[in-house]
Amino acid sequence: MKRPQYWVAAGFVVLVLAVSGIAWRFDSDIKIAQANAARGSVLLQTRCGPIEYQEAGNGVPLLAVHGSGGGHDQGMAFAAGLARKGVRVIAMSRFGYLRTPMPADPSVAAQADAHVCLLDALGIAKAAVMGGSAGGPSALQMAIRYPDRVSALVLLVPLAYKPPTQADSAAPMPAWVENTMMRMIGSDFLFWVVLHVARDQAIKLVLATPPGLLTTASPAERARVSAMLDHILPVSIRAQGLVSDTAVGKQLKPSLLAAVRAPTLVISARDDRYGTYASAQYTASQIAGAKFIGFDTGGHTWVGHNDEVMAEIVKLLVAPGSQ
Repeated sequence: MKRPQYWVAAGFVVLVLAVSGIAWRFDSDIKIAQANAARGSVLLQTRCGPIEYQEAGNGVPLLAVHGSGGGHDQGMAFAAGLARKGVRVIAMSRFGYLRTPMPADPSVAAQADAHVCLLDALGIAKAAVMGGSAGGPSALQMAIRYPDRVSALVLLVPLAYKPPTQADSAAPMPAWVENTMMRMIGSDFLFWVVLHVARDQAIKLVLATPPGLLTTASPAERARVSAMLDHILPVSIRAQGLVSDTAVGKQLKPSLLAAVRAPTLVISARDDRYGTYASAQYTASQIAGAKFIGFDTGGHTWVGHNDEVMAEIVKLLVAPGSQ
């Protein structure tokens, strides 16, 4: 074999081995992600249709409503620490996420109705509700539509309306960034590649958190944020919910915030790249007695403040009158 032909053949063998190795690693990681996404959950039949959920802990019932890219697993990851502090955490999968199907009407109001349907099926008359990120709108609507069913309301870096006259706390997401993200959520493989070759960019764009915050964060905080990113896989079984959440985010309308009677806690960070700080601050200002906690740093994943956030939630749930 002539030397040029030898190098071509050798290069081809290396390429085949590299592709095979990548394919094996991807297949292995996706199988692990699929197993993680199904672990601990139950698909419960309710009068609003099947809803996936899992539980942990005993005590004050708390419905954990996850954000974009989540499911019952993300909700439990948010609230698992509360289960060790006298809270019965009920983490569910919203419409289009994991095993909860997408209905004909996936509106925020319908989601709020489904939250109550889940409580009914579990025999829970009243519960606190915590909405994180894109889970905020339905958690808020549950408190508005069913005031007698909600003992306390927590809005954590919430997707929320604010008047256009109020200044944004972050620049709107450029169209090319949104288009790139929508392509990523359409492919498990593409999202997996991004996690491995451009992880900081994924933290910045998907988790809307300045990656530099993690360099000085505690090992526990780094692990929490890293798990939050990794657990978006498999993104294909969350894609319907992600697309729906994107549409909801573009059509936010004023809510009857004065109708919220439950003790309320609203939390955000100024450097949240999704710009939740301004809308969270506005939301808290319009709910009677609501407490607003605004961090200067932390991003959309409140890096460096998780212990404080959990402590504030526990304080709210056990406060007199919150039951």
